Amino acid sequence: MRIGRAAWLTDTGRRRMRNEDAYVFEPPLFAIADGMGGARAGEIAAGITAAALKDGRQDVDGEESLEAIIAEANRLVWERSVTDPSTAGMGTTITVAYVDAAASQVIFGHVGDSRAYRLRGGVLEQITTDHSLVAELVRTGVLTPEEAERHPQRSAITRAVGTERAIEADVFTVPAEPGDLILICSDGLTDMLSEAEIAAVLLGAEGDPPRAAEALVEAANRQGGEDNISVVLFELVEGDPDSEPAAPEPGAETEAASPTAATHEPVAGVRTHGAGPGGRAAAIGFIVLVVVVGLLALYWGITR
Repeated sequence: MRIGRAAWLTDTGRRRMRNEDAYVFEPPLFAIADGMGGARAGEIAAGITAAALKDGRQDVDGEESLEAIIAEANRLVWERSVTDPSTAGMGTTITVAYVDAAASQVIFGHVGDSRAYRLRGGVLEQITTDHSLVAELVRTGVLTPEEAERHPQRSAITRAVGTERAIEADVFTVPAEPGDLILICSDGLTDMLSEAEIAAVLLGAEGDPPRAAEALVEAANRQGGEDNISVVLFELVEGDPDSEPAAPEPGAETEAASPTAATHEPVAGVRTHGAGPGGRAAAIGFIVLVVVVGLLALYWGITR
């Protein structure tokens, strides 16, 4: 078994002015980090974590080594946050997939509410478990999955890289089969699309990673694009692991993570929508309204 086609795509969405997601596309290691924190701290946390994964990817050969790299990323983010007041309290999610093709398995590392899914035989399954408030409420029976999708605190996470001195990551191994399609994504996708909608998009793209990446981001933006949207997809196919093609040369890069932008087929990349036409128009309209009200108040005060 080997890695077949693969693609990544990140988009600011329709409401955000900048992208705080970072990603790693270094076959056989793939990851997405979704930063959190004030000012630009979120993208700094995500970028540090992505860089740590890239630096340590050659040492990954099992669960323990992947867990060690996540722990190192946590240390780096934590130390930056306690020494740089402008980044205090920052953190990031991380979802990593390392393909051990020779053993026909994928090793996952996970902290936060970014997710990994597997499409097999036309059925989509969530591989990771969210570390979030609503996920805990669903697990304890307080909320139904449908109620969780609409809950106002659905983005409140209970575990993140860099927010504490030590981190507990979920690290586990999942058997793989030729024909599996793996999706890693930030919550900018899953907050906009239900699991059924994601499955429909993947099936509509016939499991083709570049087509699926484009379609998923477009669908999330059509639903509002409230957050940054990042996806990484790769397929597993029959073949000799040693025959896997090397990743192409770096393409577009983000300031935070400087990741390798590549696919084994058409190249995806970084897109910027910013606040989007609706968001910018609303912001401009609000500013104009404030100015007009201020001028009217001033005129009324002078003429009294």
